[in-house]
Amino acid sequence: MRRASRHRQSKLVWAVLAVGLILTASVMWPSPAAAVVEIDITQGNVQPLPIAITEFKGGTQAEQQLGADIAGVVLSDLERSGLFKPIDRSAFIEKIDDVNRQPRFADWRVINAQALVVGRVTRLANGRLKTEFRLWDVFAGSQLAGQQFLTQPRNWRRIGHIIADAIYERLTGEKGYFDTRIVFVDETGPKNARVKRLAIMDQDGHNLRMLTTGQSLVLTPRFSPTSQEITYMSYAGGRPRVYLLNIETGQKEIVGDFPGMTFAPRFSPDGQKIVMSLQSGGNSNIYLMDLSSRRTFRMTNTPAIDTAPSFSPDGRQLVFESDRGGTQQLYTMRSDGTNQRRISIGEGRYSTPVWSPRGDLIAFTKKLGGQFLIGVMRPDGSGERILTEGFHNEGPTWAPNGRVLMFFRESRGAGGGPRLFTIDLTGYNERPVVTPSFGSDPAWSPLIN
Repeated sequence: MRRASRHRQSKLVWAVLAVGLILTASVMWPSPAAAVVEIDITQGNVQPLPIAITEFKGGTQAEQQLGADIAGVVLSDLERSGLFKPIDRSAFIEKIDDVNRQPRFADWRVINAQALVVGRVTRLANGRLKTEFRLWDVFAGSQLAGQQFLTQPRNWRRIGHIIADAIYERLTGEKGYFDTRIVFVDETGPKNARVKRLAIMDQDGHNLRMLTTGQSLVLTPRFSPTSQEITYMSYAGGRPRVYLLNIETGQKEIVGDFPGMTFAPRFSPDGQKIVMSLQSGGNSNIYLMDLSSRRTFRMTNTPAIDTAPSFSPDGRQLVFESDRGGTQQLYTMRSDGTNQRRISIGEGRYSTPVWSPRGDLIAFTKKLGGQFLIGVMRPDGSGERILTEGFHNEGPTWAPNGRVLMFFRESRGAGGGPRLFTIDLTGYNERPVVTPSFGSDPAWSPLIN
Protein backbone atom coordinates (compact mmCIF):
# COMPACT_ATOMS: atom_id res chain seq x y z
CA MET A 1 0.00 0.00 0.00
CA ARG A 2 1.21 3.46 -0.78
CA ARG A 3 0.14 6.59 1.04
CA ALA A 4 -1.38 9.37 -1.01
CA SER A 5 -0.49 13.01 -0.45
CA ARG A 6 -0.60 14.00 3.22
CA HIS A 7 -1.35 17.62 2.39
CA ARG A 8 -4.84 17.38 0.95
CA GLN A 9 -7.63 19.17 2.81
CA SER A 10 -10.70 17.41 4.26
CA LYS A 11 -13.44 19.66 5.59
CA LEU A 12 -15.79 18.51 8.34
CA VAL A 13 -18.98 17.13 6.89
CA TRP A 14 -21.61 15.18 8.81
CA ALA A 15 -24.29 12.98 7.33
CA VAL A 16 -27.56 11.65 8.68
CA LEU A 17 -28.77 8.22 7.58
CA ALA A 18 -31.92 6.47 8.71
CA VAL A 19 -31.30 2.72 8.76
CA GLY A 20 -34.08 0.17 8.79
CA LEU A 21 -36.73 2.89 8.65
CA ILE A 22 -39.01 4.32 5.99
CA LEU A 23 -37.29 7.68 6.27
CA THR A 24 -34.03 8.18 4.39
CA ALA A 25 -31.63 11.07 3.94
CA SER A 26 -28.77 11.85 1.59
CA VAL A 27 -25.20 11.17 2.64
CA MET A 28 -22.58 13.86 2.12
CA TRP A 29 -18.87 13.10 2.06
CA PRO A 30 -15.72 15.15 2.09
CA SER A 31 -14.58 15.92 -1.44
CA PRO A 32 -13.29 12.69 -3.04
CA ALA A 33 -9.57 13.30 -3.01
CA ALA A 34 -7.13 10.49 -3.73
CA ALA A 35 -7.52 7.56 -1.36
CA VAL A 36 -5.12 7.29 1.55
CA VAL A 37 -4.51 3.65 0.67
CA GLU A 38 -3.84 2.50 -2.87
CA ILE A 39 -4.26 -1.24 -3.39
CA ASP A 40 -2.62 -3.02 -6.28
CA ILE A 41 -3.85 -6.63 -6.22
CA THR A 42 -1.34 -7.66 -8.88
CA GLN A 43 1.48 -7.21 -6.39
CA GLY A 44 0.56 -10.27 -4.30
CA ASN A 45 0.45 -9.94 -0.52
CA VAL A 46 -0.71 -6.50 0.56
CA GLN A 47 0.78 -4.93 3.69
CA PRO A 48 -2.18 -4.13 6.01
CA LEU A 49 -2.68 -0.50 7.02
CA PRO A 50 -2.25 0.11 10.78
CA ILE A 51 -5.49 1.64 12.06
CA ALA A 52 -6.60 2.62 15.57
CA ILE A 53 -10.29 2.02 16.33
CA THR A 54 -11.39 3.33 19.72
CA GLU A 55 -14.43 2.09 21.60
CA PHE A 56 -17.26 4.50 20.83
CA LYS A 57 -18.14 6.75 23.76
CA GLY A 58 -21.47 6.70 25.58
CA GLY A 59 -22.94 8.58 28.52
CA THR A 60 -24.74 5.68 30.20
CA GLN A 61 -23.56 2.15 30.81
CA ALA A 62 -25.97 0.86 28.15
CA GLU A 63 -24.66 3.41 25.63
CA GLN A 64 -21.07 2.47 26.47
CA GLN A 65 -21.85 -1.20 25.84
CA LEU A 66 -23.49 -0.42 22.50
CA GLY A 67 -20.52 1.78 21.61
CA ALA A 68 -18.10 -1.03 22.37
CA ASP A 69 -20.22 -3.50 20.39
CA ILE A 70 -20.45 -1.26 17.30
CA ALA A 71 -16.73 -0.50 17.38
CA GLY A 72 -16.11 -4.25 17.67
CA VAL A 73 -18.06 -4.91 14.47
CA VAL A 74 -16.09 -2.18 12.66
CA LEU A 75 -12.79 -3.59 13.88
CA SER A 76 -13.69 -7.17 12.97
CA ASP A 77 -14.91 -6.25 9.47
CA LEU A 78 -11.81 -4.25 8.61
CA GLU A 79 -9.40 -6.82 10.05
CA ARG A 80 -11.02 -9.71 8.13
CA SER A 81 -10.61 -7.84 4.86
CA GLY A 82 -6.85 -8.31 5.19
CA LEU A 83 -6.22 -4.68 4.22
CA PHE A 84 -6.18 -3.26 7.75
CA LYS A 85 -4.27 -4.09 10.92
CA PRO A 86 -6.16 -2.80 13.99
CA ILE A 87 -3.76 -1.69 16.70
CA ASP A 88 -4.14 -3.25 20.16
CA ARG A 89 -6.04 -0.79 22.34
CA SER A 90 -3.64 -1.38 25.23
CA ALA A 91 -1.08 0.57 23.18
CA PHE A 92 -3.27 3.70 22.97
CA ILE A 93 -1.76 6.75 24.69
CA GLU A 94 -4.56 9.29 24.32
CA LYS A 95 -7.96 8.59 25.85
CA ILE A 96 -10.64 10.07 23.60
CA ASP A 97 -13.27 11.80 25.76
CA ASP A 98 -14.74 14.17 23.17
CA VAL A 99 -15.17 12.97 19.58
CA ASN A 100 -15.68 16.58 18.44
CA ARG A 101 -12.21 17.59 19.60
CA GLN A 102 -9.20 17.13 17.34
CA PRO A 103 -7.04 14.22 18.57
CA ARG A 104 -3.47 14.63 19.74
CA PHE A 105 -2.01 13.26 16.54
CA ALA A 106 1.51 12.96 17.98
CA ASP A 107 0.24 10.33 20.44
CA TRP A 108 -1.16 8.25 17.59
CA ARG A 109 1.93 8.64 15.41
CA VAL A 110 4.04 7.17 18.22
CA ILE A 111 2.14 3.87 17.98
CA ASN A 112 2.30 3.98 14.14
CA ALA A 113 -1.44 4.47 13.62
CA GLN A 114 -1.93 5.79 10.10
CA ALA A 115 -5.69 6.20 10.53
CA LEU A 116 -7.85 6.76 13.60
CA VAL A 117 -11.55 6.03 14.14
CA VAL A 118 -13.49 7.60 17.02
CA GLY A 119 -17.21 7.57 17.73
CA ARG A 120 -20.07 8.21 20.11
CA VAL A 121 -23.41 6.52 20.82
CA THR A 122 -26.44 8.33 22.26
CA ARG A 123 -29.88 6.96 23.13
CA LEU A 124 -32.38 9.71 22.24
CA ALA A 125 -35.54 10.55 24.19
CA ASN A 126 -37.69 8.90 21.49
CA GLY A 127 -35.77 5.63 21.93
CA ARG A 128 -33.78 5.87 18.73
CA LEU A 129 -30.04 5.37 18.62
CA LYS A 130 -27.72 8.07 17.32
CA THR A 131 -24.27 6.87 16.30
CA GLU A 132 -21.50 9.26 15.19
CA PHE A 133 -18.04 8.50 13.94
CA ARG A 134 -15.03 10.37 12.60
CA LEU A 135 -12.14 9.03 10.55
CA TRP A 136 -8.82 10.86 10.87
CA ASP A 137 -5.66 10.76 8.76
CA VAL A 138 -3.08 10.71 11.56
CA PHE A 139 -0.01 11.81 9.59
CA ALA A 140 -1.82 14.56 7.67
CA GLY A 141 -3.62 15.69 10.82
CA SER A 142 -6.93 16.00 8.93
CA GLN A 143 -10.38 14.48 9.03
CA LEU A 144 -11.27 12.17 6.16
CA ALA A 145 -14.90 11.41 6.96
CA GLY A 146 -17.62 12.08 9.50
CA GLN A 147 -21.12 10.65 9.60
CA GLN A 148 -24.12 10.36 11.89
CA PHE A 149 -26.71 7.57 11.86
CA LEU A 150 -30.18 7.43 13.38
CA THR A 151 -31.94 4.09 13.78
CA GLN A 152 -33.55 1.70 16.24
CA PRO A 153 -31.14 0.13 18.77
CA ARG A 154 -31.78 -3.35 17.35
CA ASN A 155 -29.92 -2.27 14.19
CA TRP A 156 -26.64 -1.64 16.02
CA ARG A 157 -24.78 -4.44 14.24
CA ARG A 158 -25.79 -3.16 10.82
CA ILE A 159 -24.59 0.32 11.80
CA GLY A 160 -21.17 -1.21 12.48
CA HIS A 161 -21.11 -2.77 9.01
CA ILE A 162 -22.14 0.52 7.36
CA ILE A 163 -19.41 2.43 9.22
CA ALA A 164 -16.85 -0.22 8.20
CA ASP A 165 -17.98 0.18 4.57
CA ALA A 166 -17.57 3.95 4.81
CA ILE A 167 -14.04 3.61 6.20
CA TYR A 168 -13.09 0.95 3.66
CA GLU A 169 -14.28 3.11 0.77
CA ARG A 170 -12.59 6.29 2.05
CA LEU A 171 -9.25 4.57 2.62
CA THR A 172 -9.12 2.33 -0.44
CA GLY A 173 -11.15 4.22 -3.03
CA GLU A 174 -13.33 1.13 -3.60
CA LYS A 175 -16.79 0.21 -2.38
CA GLY A 176 -17.02 -1.86 0.77
CA TYR A 177 -18.90 -5.14 1.10
CA PHE A 178 -19.68 -5.47 4.81
CA ASP A 179 -23.35 -4.40 4.79
CA THR A 180 -24.34 -7.53 2.90
CA ARG A 181 -25.88 -10.92 3.53
CA ILE A 182 -25.15 -14.50 2.54
CA VAL A 183 -27.81 -17.04 1.66
CA PHE A 184 -26.60 -20.64 1.81
CA VAL A 185 -27.65 -24.23 2.43
CA ASP A 186 -27.47 -25.19 6.10
CA GLU A 187 -26.71 -28.93 6.44
CA THR A 188 -27.30 -31.05 9.54
CA GLY A 189 -27.45 -34.76 10.32
CA PRO A 190 -25.41 -37.76 9.18
CA LYS A 191 -23.70 -37.69 5.81
CA ASN A 192 -26.08 -40.20 4.23
CA ALA A 193 -29.22 -38.42 5.48
CA ARG A 194 -28.49 -34.70 5.51
CA VAL A 195 -31.27 -32.21 6.27
CA LYS A 196 -30.72 -29.21 4.00
CA ARG A 197 -32.39 -25.92 4.82
CA LEU A 198 -32.11 -22.54 3.18
CA ALA A 199 -30.48 -20.07 5.59
CA ILE A 200 -29.45 -16.42 5.55
CA MET A 201 -26.96 -14.47 7.65
CA ASP A 202 -24.85 -11.34 7.67
CA GLN A 203 -21.60 -11.69 5.73
CA ASP A 204 -19.72 -12.17 9.02
CA GLY A 205 -21.92 -15.10 10.11
CA HIS A 206 -24.16 -13.23 12.57
CA ASN A 207 -27.96 -12.80 12.56
CA LEU A 208 -28.54 -16.25 11.09
CA ARG A 209 -32.10 -17.36 10.39
CA MET A 210 -33.65 -20.24 8.47
CA LEU A 211 -35.76 -19.60 5.37
CA THR A 212 -37.05 -23.16 4.86
CA THR A 213 -37.98 -25.95 7.24
CA GLY A 214 -35.82 -28.75 5.87
CA GLN A 215 -38.77 -30.94 4.88
CA SER A 216 -37.62 -30.76 1.24
CA LEU A 217 -34.14 -30.78 -0.23
CA VAL A 218 -32.96 -27.31 -1.34
CA LEU A 219 -30.00 -26.45 -3.57
CA THR A 220 -28.03 -23.57 -5.11
CA PRO A 221 -29.71 -20.33 -3.95
CA ARG A 222 -28.96 -17.25 -6.10
CA PHE A 223 -29.42 -13.58 -5.20
CA SER A 224 -31.05 -11.04 -7.46
CA PRO A 225 -28.62 -8.17 -8.18
CA THR A 226 -31.40 -5.58 -7.88
CA SER A 227 -33.52 -6.70 -4.92
CA GLN A 228 -33.59 -8.89 -1.85
CA GLU A 229 -34.99 -11.85 -3.78
CA ILE A 230 -33.46 -15.25 -4.41
CA THR A 231 -34.07 -18.19 -6.68
CA TYR A 232 -33.39 -21.69 -5.46
CA MET A 233 -34.15 -25.31 -6.30
CA SER A 234 -36.39 -27.46 -4.15
CA TYR A 235 -37.36 -31.09 -4.47
CA ALA A 236 -40.73 -30.75 -2.76
CA GLY A 237 -42.79 -33.78 -3.74
CA GLY A 238 -39.72 -35.35 -5.33
CA ARG A 239 -39.79 -33.01 -8.33
CA PRO A 240 -37.17 -30.31 -9.01
CA ARG A 241 -38.86 -26.93 -8.93
CA VAL A 242 -37.42 -23.43 -9.06
CA TYR A 243 -38.79 -20.97 -6.51
CA LEU A 244 -38.55 -17.20 -6.28
CA LEU A 245 -38.44 -16.00 -2.66
CA ASN A 246 -38.59 -12.49 -1.24
CA ILE A 247 -36.45 -12.75 1.88
CA GLU A 248 -38.01 -9.65 3.47
CA THR A 249 -41.67 -10.60 3.11
CA GLY A 250 -41.32 -14.38 2.88
CA GLN A 251 -43.50 -14.36 -0.24
CA LYS A 252 -42.70 -17.36 -2.42
CA GLU A 253 -43.76 -18.33 -5.92
CA ILE A 254 -42.96 -21.19 -8.26
CA VAL A 255 -41.04 -20.20 -11.37
CA GLY A 256 -41.59 -23.61 -12.93
CA ASP A 257 -41.04 -27.37 -12.90
CA PHE A 258 -37.73 -28.31 -14.49
CA PRO A 259 -37.01 -32.06 -14.59
CA GLY A 260 -33.31 -32.83 -14.94
CA MET A 261 -32.15 -29.41 -13.70
CA THR A 262 -29.05 -29.58 -11.50
CA PHE A 263 -28.36 -25.87 -10.80
CA ALA A 264 -30.81 -23.12 -9.90
CA PRO A 265 -31.05 -20.25 -12.41
CA ARG A 266 -29.03 -17.06 -12.16
CA PHE A 267 -30.49 -13.59 -12.59
CA SER A 268 -29.70 -11.13 -15.36
CA PRO A 269 -28.12 -7.86 -14.13
CA ASP A 270 -31.47 -6.05 -14.33
CA GLY A 271 -33.21 -8.78 -12.34
CA GLN A 272 -35.87 -9.23 -15.04
CA LYS A 273 -34.64 -12.51 -16.52
CA ILE A 274 -33.08 -15.75 -15.37
CA VAL A 275 -30.69 -18.03 -17.24
CA MET A 276 -30.56 -21.77 -16.65
CA SER A 277 -29.61 -25.14 -18.08
CA LEU A 278 -32.27 -27.76 -18.83
CA GLN A 279 -31.53 -31.42 -19.46
CA SER A 280 -33.17 -33.45 -22.18
CA GLY A 281 -31.96 -36.98 -22.84
CA GLY A 282 -28.20 -37.19 -22.43
CA ASN A 283 -27.46 -33.52 -23.01
CA SER A 284 -28.40 -30.16 -21.53
CA ASN A 285 -28.71 -26.72 -23.07
CA ILE A 286 -28.95 -23.18 -21.79
CA TYR A 287 -32.21 -21.23 -21.77
CA LEU A 288 -33.19 -17.66 -20.93
CA MET A 289 -36.53 -16.94 -19.24
CA ASP A 290 -38.32 -13.62 -18.93
CA LEU A 291 -39.74 -13.52 -15.39
CA SER A 292 -42.75 -11.37 -16.26
CA SER A 293 -43.97 -13.42 -19.23
CA ARG A 294 -42.36 -16.78 -18.29
CA ARG A 295 -41.34 -17.15 -21.94
CA THR A 296 -38.10 -19.04 -22.62
CA PHE A 297 -35.45 -18.65 -25.30
CA ARG A 298 -32.98 -21.41 -26.15
CA MET A 299 -29.39 -20.16 -26.25
CA THR A 300 -27.35 -23.31 -27.00
CA ASN A 301 -28.18 -26.32 -29.15
CA THR A 302 -25.49 -29.00 -28.93
CA PRO A 303 -25.34 -32.73 -28.15
CA ALA A 304 -23.06 -31.83 -25.21
CA ILE A 305 -23.73 -30.80 -21.62
CA ASP A 306 -23.92 -27.00 -21.47
CA THR A 307 -24.61 -25.77 -17.94
CA ALA A 308 -23.86 -23.28 -15.11
CA PRO A 309 -24.41 -20.01 -17.05
CA SER A 310 -23.59 -16.63 -15.48
CA PHE A 311 -24.17 -13.12 -16.88
CA SER A 312 -21.54 -10.44 -17.25
CA PRO A 313 -22.45 -7.35 -15.18
CA ASP A 314 -23.40 -5.36 -18.29
CA GLY A 315 -25.74 -8.16 -19.43
CA ARG A 316 -24.12 -8.42 -22.86
CA GLN A 317 -22.37 -11.77 -22.38
CA LEU A 318 -22.60 -15.04 -20.50
CA VAL A 319 -20.00 -17.51 -19.35
CA PHE A 320 -20.88 -21.20 -19.02
CA GLU A 321 -19.30 -24.64 -18.83
CA SER A 322 -19.52 -27.25 -21.58
CA ASP A 323 -17.98 -30.59 -22.42
CA ARG A 324 -18.53 -30.10 -26.17
CA GLY A 325 -14.76 -30.35 -26.68
CA GLY A 326 -14.45 -33.61 -24.74
CA THR A 327 -13.80 -32.21 -21.23
CA GLN A 328 -15.43 -29.59 -19.01
CA GLN A 329 -14.21 -26.18 -20.16
CA LEU A 330 -15.40 -22.58 -19.95
CA TYR A 331 -17.06 -20.77 -22.83
CA THR A 332 -18.52 -17.32 -23.38
CA MET A 333 -21.27 -16.15 -25.70
CA ARG A 334 -23.30 -13.04 -26.38
CA SER A 335 -26.60 -12.70 -24.54
CA ASP A 336 -28.46 -13.65 -27.72
CA GLY A 337 -26.58 -16.97 -27.90
CA THR A 338 -24.18 -16.01 -30.70
CA ASN A 339 -20.38 -15.99 -30.80
CA GLN A 340 -19.83 -19.04 -28.57
CA ARG A 341 -16.15 -19.59 -27.93
CA ARG A 342 -13.90 -21.43 -25.49
CA ILE A 343 -11.84 -19.32 -23.10
CA SER A 344 -10.20 -21.81 -20.67
CA ILE A 345 -6.87 -23.11 -21.91
CA GLY A 346 -5.20 -24.73 -18.88
CA GLU A 347 -5.06 -28.34 -17.79
CA GLY A 348 -7.89 -29.85 -15.76
CA ARG A 349 -11.68 -29.62 -15.81
CA TYR A 350 -13.34 -26.23 -15.28
CA SER A 351 -16.79 -25.67 -13.79
CA THR A 352 -19.15 -23.27 -11.91
CA PRO A 353 -17.99 -20.04 -13.59
CA VAL A 354 -19.22 -16.75 -12.08
CA TRP A 355 -18.61 -13.34 -13.62
CA SER A 356 -17.24 -10.66 -11.28
CA PRO A 357 -19.51 -7.67 -10.48
CA ARG A 358 -16.68 -5.49 -11.79
CA GLY A 359 -16.63 -7.33 -15.11
CA ASP A 360 -12.86 -7.81 -15.05
CA LEU A 361 -12.63 -11.44 -13.92
CA ILE A 362 -14.43 -14.78 -14.01
CA ALA A 363 -14.16 -17.07 -10.98
CA PHE A 364 -14.27 -20.83 -11.44
CA THR A 365 -13.78 -24.24 -9.87
CA LYS A 366 -11.12 -26.45 -11.41
CA LYS A 367 -10.40 -30.12 -10.83
CA LEU A 368 -6.76 -31.04 -11.40
CA GLY A 369 -4.68 -33.90 -10.02
CA GLY A 370 -7.32 -34.95 -7.50
CA GLN A 371 -7.58 -31.46 -6.03
CA PHE A 372 -10.33 -28.87 -6.37
CA LEU A 373 -9.04 -25.37 -7.06
CA ILE A 374 -10.74 -21.97 -6.90
CA GLY A 375 -9.30 -19.49 -9.37
CA VAL A 376 -9.95 -16.48 -11.56
CA MET A 377 -9.23 -15.55 -15.16
CA ARG A 378 -9.93 -12.60 -17.42
CA PRO A 379 -13.01 -12.82 -19.67
CA ASP A 380 -10.80 -13.72 -22.64
CA GLY A 381 -9.24 -16.61 -20.68
CA SER A 382 -5.90 -14.93 -20.06
CA GLY A 383 -4.27 -14.28 -16.67
CA GLU A 384 -5.50 -17.43 -14.93
CA ARG A 385 -4.59 -17.45 -11.23
CA ILE A 386 -5.33 -20.09 -8.60
CA LEU A 387 -6.37 -18.56 -5.27
CA THR A 388 -6.85 -21.66 -3.11
CA GLU A 389 -6.99 -25.44 -3.36
CA GLY A 390 -8.22 -28.31 -1.24
CA PHE A 391 -9.83 -31.73 -1.09
CA HIS A 392 -13.15 -30.43 -2.44
CA ASN A 393 -13.59 -26.70 -3.04
CA GLU A 394 -16.62 -25.53 -4.97
CA GLY A 395 -19.26 -22.87 -5.56
CA PRO A 396 -17.46 -19.50 -5.67
CA THR A 397 -19.61 -16.39 -5.21
CA TRP A 398 -18.46 -12.77 -5.44
CA ALA A 399 -18.72 -9.97 -2.89
CA PRO A 400 -20.47 -7.00 -4.53
CA ASN A 401 -17.20 -5.06 -4.85
CA GLY A 402 -15.56 -7.91 -6.80
CA ARG A 403 -12.55 -8.19 -4.47
CA VAL A 404 -13.50 -11.16 -2.28
CA LEU A 405 -14.91 -14.62 -3.00
CA MET A 406 -16.81 -17.01 -0.76
CA PHE A 407 -16.86 -20.76 -1.44
CA PHE A 408 -17.42 -24.03 0.39
CA ARG A 409 -14.91 -26.77 1.16
CA GLU A 410 -15.83 -30.37 1.94
CA SER A 411 -13.78 -32.06 4.67
CA ARG A 412 -12.76 -35.71 4.54
CA GLY A 413 -14.02 -38.57 6.66
CA ALA A 414 -17.33 -40.02 7.79
CA GLY A 415 -18.00 -37.04 10.06
CA GLY A 416 -16.89 -34.47 7.51
CA GLY A 417 -19.00 -31.95 5.70
CA PRO A 418 -18.91 -28.62 3.86
CA ARG A 419 -17.76 -25.37 5.49
CA LEU A 420 -17.79 -21.80 4.18
CA PHE A 421 -14.63 -19.78 3.53
CA THR A 422 -13.65 -16.44 2.02
CA ILE A 423 -10.56 -15.66 -0.04
CA ASP A 424 -9.47 -12.32 -1.45
CA LEU A 425 -7.94 -11.77 -4.87
CA THR A 426 -4.40 -11.82 -3.52
CA GLY A 427 -4.93 -15.44 -2.50
CA TYR A 428 -3.23 -14.74 0.84
CA ASN A 429 -6.23 -13.87 3.00
CA GLU A 430 -8.33 -17.02 3.41
CA ARG A 431 -10.76 -17.00 6.32
CA PRO A 432 -13.36 -19.48 7.63
CA VAL A 433 -16.93 -18.23 7.98
CA VAL A 434 -18.34 -19.73 11.16
CA THR A 435 -21.82 -21.28 10.94
CA PRO A 436 -23.56 -23.42 13.59
CA SER A 437 -23.54 -26.48 11.34
CA PHE A 438 -22.26 -27.44 7.90
CA GLY A 439 -22.85 -24.97 5.08
CA SER A 440 -22.69 -25.12 1.28
CA ASP A 441 -23.80 -23.29 -1.88
CA PRO A 442 -23.24 -19.71 -0.65
CA ALA A 443 -24.57 -16.73 -2.58
CA TRP A 444 -23.49 -13.17 -1.75
CA SER A 445 -26.10 -10.40 -1.76
CA PRO A 446 -25.68 -6.93 -3.22
CA LEU A 447 -25.23 -4.11 -0.71
CA ILE A 448 -28.40 -3.76 1.37
CA ASN A 449 -30.42 -0.67 0.48
